[in-house]
Amino acid sequence: MVKIGLLSDTHGYIDPRWESVFRGVDEIWHAGDIGTTEVADFLSSLKPFRAVFGNIDGQDIRKRFPEKLRFTCEKTEVIIIHIGGYPAHYDRRIRNELEIRPPGMFISGHSHILKVIYDKKLGFLHINPGAAGIFGSHTQRTVVRFMIDGTDIKNLEVVEMGPRERIVSMTHG
Repeated sequence: MVKIGLLSDTHGYIDPRWESVFRGVDEIWHAGDIGTTEVADFLSSLKPFRAVFGNIDGQDIRKRFPEKLRFTCEKTEVIIIHIGGYPAHYDRRIRNELEIRPPGMFISGHSHILKVIYDKKLGFLHINPGAAGIFGSHTQRTVVRFMIDGTDIKNLEVVEMGPRERIVSMTHG
């Protein structure tokens, strides 16, 4: 059994509470729009880290992480890509691969909209963890935790990290 912490769309923002949120997980996965190498380094310092780059990521992130990951965790095949869509509306860049060789789990980010949907037609679980950063259209910052036990995906929980509002520090002087 492997415990996973999943997030996306950090856009360069680091929440120090991720350290406690991800304390009980075995791996952390990031579905793109990491934003800075500092975010990747911080998450990598907590647990083994897998990530893909997103559309806002610069060359420093793109050199370090692929556009798409396909791997097996336990006995579950997983695909992670930043722009992927959702059941019945998959992005053209991934649609054929999902239809020809469906994984057990498909993860994408980009929309900043938290979604957990079982694709009945293709037979896999789709997760978009929403957005964990402070930039974008979302109102609530979210991360997801779950377990993979063989081919079973279980104990999925959404952790609300607070409102998206930008944190501003002011100095008087």
